[in-house]
Amino acid sequence: MSEATVRIQDDLYEAVNGEWLKTAVIPEDRPATGGFSDLDQEVEKIMMADFKALAKGEKSTGIPEMKFAAALYRKVLDTARRNREGVGPVLPLLEKIRAIRSVGELNAAADELLLQGVELPLRMGVEADMQDAEKHSFIVAGPEIILPDTAYYAEGNEAGKQLLAVWADMAGRALAFAPLSADEQKQYLSDALAYDALIAGTVKSQLEWSEYFKCHNPKSADEVAAQAAPFDVKGLLCRLYGDKAPETLIVYDPRALKELNGYFSEENLPLYLHWAYVRTLLRASAFLSEELAALGKTYFRALTGVEADPPLEKQAYQTASETYSEPVGVYYGRTYFGEEAKADVVALVKKIIDTYKLRMEKNGFLAPETKEKAIRKLSTIEIKMGYPDEIKPIWSRLVFDETDSLFEVMQTLSAIRFRDNLDKLCKPVDRTEWLMPGHMVNACYNPLSNDITFPAAILQKPFYSLAQSVSENLGGIGAVIGHEISHAFDNNGANFDEHGNLKNWWKEEDFQAFKALTQDMIAQFDGIEFHGGKVNGELTVSENIADNGGMGVTLEIMHTLPDADYRAYFMNWARVWCMKAKEEYILLRLNNDVHSPNVLRANMPPRNFAEWYEAFSVTEKDRMYLAPDKRISIW
Repeated sequence: MSEATVRIQDDLYEAVNGEWLKTAVIPEDRPATGGFSDLDQEVEKIMMADFKALAKGEKSTGIPEMKFAAALYRKVLDTARRNREGVGPVLPLLEKIRAIRSVGELNAAADELLLQGVELPLRMGVEADMQDAEKHSFIVAGPEIILPDTAYYAEGNEAGKQLLAVWADMAGRALAFAPLSADEQKQYLSDALAYDALIAGTVKSQLEWSEYFKCHNPKSADEVAAQAAPFDVKGLLCRLYGDKAPETLIVYDPRALKELNGYFSEENLPLYLHWAYVRTLLRASAFLSEELAALGKTYFRALTGVEADPPLEKQAYQTASETYSEPVGVYYGRTYFGEEAKADVVALVKKIIDTYKLRMEKNGFLAPETKEKAIRKLSTIEIKMGYPDEIKPIWSRLVFDETDSLFEVMQTLSAIRFRDNLDKLCKPVDRTEWLMPGHMVNACYNPLSNDITFPAAILQKPFYSLAQSVSENLGGIGAVIGHEISHAFDNNGANFDEHGNLKNWWKEEDFQAFKALTQDMIAQFDGIEFHGGKVNGELTVSENIADNGGMGVTLEIMHTLPDADYRAYFMNWARVWCMKAKEEYILLRLNNDVHSPNVLRANMPPRNFAEWYEAFSVTEKDRMYLAPDKRISIW
């Protein structure tokens, strides 16, 4: 179907993107192309050329940490050494796991294993405290499962069975490189799968994780220790912190902790150890020989439909840019992001926030006191645009011995980062930290600091350009900005105040009215058939609220423009969400992503606004029509 055969009134997404979709080719090392992905590929292409020059000493940046990134880039490229070493670099760590004979021995080594990246019966780390966002808390959660979600383990789930079979085949072939007998290899694999099945019955589902405000479950260290026994949580905390060990922990996944004895005990210790052994080997594979690195990506390729691994130089860039993300992002921002564009977009953000305040004042279901608090929250949103002004000290500490193997280097850097994370427990939250680096094509809202981040890399066509009309920019980056602001008032963000604290600032009747509108939004998307599956309106509601809010506030601004072009607005909105993807990736996102499918993100929000109907003369005879009593505009 093309623009000539698809009426925009019937399918905005297809009418705008149809011709492109016909000829677009998905790169063999990616699951999708178009929109966000195309921009990311362009950024990657530019940065790969720069890294190649940096690694050869043909380019300087003025950023000291970029020398470390270039050294790591060279390390990944040294396949002669990696192939010569084979599985060797990870064997000492695997042997350390294999040598454990009792829960007591595991407890004694737990702090060392944690810093070396070995998965323990509980995941642990430090995050900002939801109820007091100025301080940090120690977080406890259940372990990770193999499959993308707990639903894949349900009886009769064929996708889950197939993916587990792929994983088992990959793990079995990887174990053949380990110093184990054939019988031991079979036992380790069988036990790893059995342990994973035990975990899957206790940990949160993706739907449960999507309501992240429910993660705040403070418990005393004594209570957590009692539930976690025989795993010695308090002993581990004492070894990590000495006399500064936290007395209160935040349990993100209470059921997993409560049922820990179902998957970890003296009796099933071998299951855990064999699971940890296999998981450690597979995680290490990316930094071992080329053969092991390719083998270790087998499951990911099956999960996403990716046909081939990236070329070696791209793998080297990706490893270096992810490991040194902030310095690389600052380099990208300083080199490729113009101050004129930054000033223009910051002005647009402020305009959108001011317009949001006006919409809050006109809101029909909020009491005056609730509106006042909502407007106060809008007034205190911090804007992080482009890239950070300064690089945090942690990045200059990420140094390594260049004579070490690639695996040893990555272990060293990972341990430094994790130790830094643990040390934050005794420090106040640094609100100047960025959640995303400057070279990332994305944007986000952080409810715990009430800030919005727009990396430099997203501020390009079709999202934004000084050469695009104001209407097009409002339909692109403007709506994305409004989307991120709207997360302050979605079903999660609405539970946090202007300081980022988990706090009920609503009048009860106002919150109930909001929850009713939230249910309407769930119903608008829930059950829509898509690629043989169905959209989960509950899983995607936060992002659908944000899309709705982003469109509402930018359409309000459109009314103030002397030359507003609503057609250009809606067409660029559709262009932003253009994506051609592998079927496996489409289904993965459909079942697990909190974002609705891109086609629906393009086609559903416009139906809720009168401007859509006026711009294209949409009537009840058209497929993109929605009856007035079904239209939703929350913010």
